[in-house]
Amino acid sequence: MDEIELVAQLVAKARVAQAIAERYDQTQVDRICAAAAWAIMEPARNRSLAELAVKDTGLGNVVDKIQKNYRKTLGLFGDLHGARSVGVISEDAEAGITEIARPAGVVGAITPSTNPGATPANMIINAMKGRNAIILAPSPKGYSTAALLLRYVHTEFDRIRAPHDLVQLLPSPVTKASTYELLRQVDLVVATGSQANIHAAYSSGTPAFGVGAGNVAVIVDASADAMTAAERIVRSKIFDNATSCSSENSMVVVESIYPAMIAAMEAQGCVLLNGTEKARLQQIMFPEGKLSPLVTAKSASEIARLAGIDRATNAQVLMVNESGTGDKFPFSGEKLSPVLSVYRAPDFAAASGIVSDIYAYQGAGHSIGIHASPARADELALQLGLTLPVARVIVNQAHSIATGGSFDNGLPFSLSMGCGTWGGNNFSDNLTYRNFLNITRIARPITERLPNEAELFADYFAHVAK
Repeated sequence: MDEIELVAQLVAKARVAQAIAERYDQTQVDRICAAAAWAIMEPARNRSLAELAVKDTGLGNVVDKIQKNYRKTLGLFGDLHGARSVGVISEDAEAGITEIARPAGVVGAITPSTNPGATPANMIINAMKGRNAIILAPSPKGYSTAALLLRYVHTEFDRIRAPHDLVQLLPSPVTKASTYELLRQVDLVVATGSQANIHAAYSSGTPAFGVGAGNVAVIVDASADAMTAAERIVRSKIFDNATSCSSENSMVVVESIYPAMIAAMEAQGCVLLNGTEKARLQQIMFPEGKLSPLVTAKSASEIARLAGIDRATNAQVLMVNESGTGDKFPFSGEKLSPVLSVYRAPDFAAASGIVSDIYAYQGAGHSIGIHASPARADELALQLGLTLPVARVIVNQAHSIATGGSFDNGLPFSLSMGCGTWGGNNFSDNLTYRNFLNITRIARPITERLPNEAELFADYFAHVAK
């Protein structure tokens, strides 16, 4: 059987199941979302998924994956609780507009090896909230985890008599040909992972949501509390061995706080490498100029051993001084490991300029972190939001934990962050269930509201008359 026929059979089954789901009321929809959420949150299953993910991908660590599977799913399910996604979801009597939620249809989802459990679960729950069917195309390394998750989801579906074919998986081995055929045949594509997959999603001819590259920078302002900022940065950077696209890759430190910040980072278990050690690390991490899978999502101590840097074999994070950006400065790009580039800036304006240069090379559109005193944080965050090509400015938080939604900020819980046109994406929000919906709008006649021409053009005519 060729890829076209194989995918066509999966899509046909998905359409039958989706037609059943389309008749669900809101209570039934919320119940199936709960089933999908509990499939990964139940403690024994969560541990099994986390252990299998680390075993088969070699990426991250079990403890943090358990936490990620649980907290990201709990947060997402909390966001969805009480949200309307069936029938009339909005009424605006003054405008005469009624909004009705409709399913997108059959969704094709590309999911990465870095989060082989949490990301598919996130996609499944959002798809179910919209009464869609979904077919997963996991990375080869993450296939076993996705397959186990699917088994757990179907077990929970049996408890509420929901059709298994609402959630399916491309058969193993998942190939580029079968993945691209899936993208072509479904109604909507959501893609998280390599930029090659994102480009394939956008060029498939099917409406698609894809995410930009990560390469997060964080600025430490002179007003910051060094110890607090260091604790947050390190906590974020080491989480799941930096598998997240939201992990800090560069730390830009204002000169006056630089000595205190380096000391604070060292107190957190970080090691600043000298020039010789940096060169040795670069050979291991970037053979032929490209990031090596040997170091991806490994601990700092493992990477130090690979590079033969004996004094850093107990490090939490390896730090390297950097001054440039671009291909000739590989540490200025995304590293997907507990390795942090450190830049020095004479002042905040220069720090912002360094970040702009970093994002001109890689990471535009994603996000930036700022650590500053409460008195200055809002002002500086606003400057960054007005001037830098970023969709999110994360203020005084552990970046990788905060960007995809957290219980102590208001961002929607998501494992897929749009990066806007800066990052080659068609959206700049955190992906939510609303991206899995079509919205029908009823427009009724209302009392005519004709704009006043003189008022509308008053400023313009006053200006040109001068």
